[in-house]
Amino acid sequence: MQRITIEPLQLQGNQLLLTAPQLHYLQRVMRLPAGAKFQAIDGAGALYLVELRANFGLVLERSVPAGIELPVAVSLIVAVPKIGLDDIVRACTELGVREIYPVTSDRTIVQPSEQKRRRWLEIAKESTEQSERLIVPVIHPVQSWQTVMVQITGQRQICAARGNAQHLMNSLNLQESISVAIGPEGGWTDRELQQSIELGWQPVSLGDRILRTITAPVAAMSMIGGLLERNP
Repeated sequence: MQRITIEPLQLQGNQLLLTAPQLHYLQRVMRLPAGAKFQAIDGAGALYLVELRANFGLVLERSVPAGIELPVAVSLIVAVPKIGLDDIVRACTELGVREIYPVTSDRTIVQPSEQKRRRWLEIAKESTEQSERLIVPVIHPVQSWQTVMVQITGQRQICAARGNAQHLMNSLNLQESISVAIGPEGGWTDRELQQSIELGWQPVSLGDRILRTITAPVAAMSMIGGLLERNP
């Protein structure tokens, strides 16, 4: 069944006020006739069964399905690569990430615009629909790693490409939220790692091989998701 993402304010009683692009997508692209049913998610966990009318939707049922989202919130902090953040957002949304913090670091080369962030938000919505998730990940504005490292609380891991850090899969408490920071091409600088450790971040490894910046977030999310879904 076709699924779209809506804003909560579009719900007015038992009516879903569809935007012009949503109507075009349902009626012209997907060719749904009046009376056809589709699903809508509000991005915060609720699922609606909706009947398409001429220019709005009639809400038939609201539910909050369990077991689709990861049992704890997982956040990724990713130093913005030269290319590939679109793919990181797409894949990590499918894997269950709750928040993504794009950051600049000592070795970051690019400085993305707000237009890029809007694109990442659209990719996150599309990937949420495709993977049949219920929660659209939050894509934060681009900030410096020094700014973000002091904002994050709770369980915090920073991936160190080299050294003798404990493996990520052996360092996690699966009962509380998880934040993992992935460095840029070339890795975090010694200064950044030391600052992070002083603030309580735990250095971890993703394995014996050196992963690219666009590979490491997907590997980390796959490891975390596998552990959480095996031990909910």
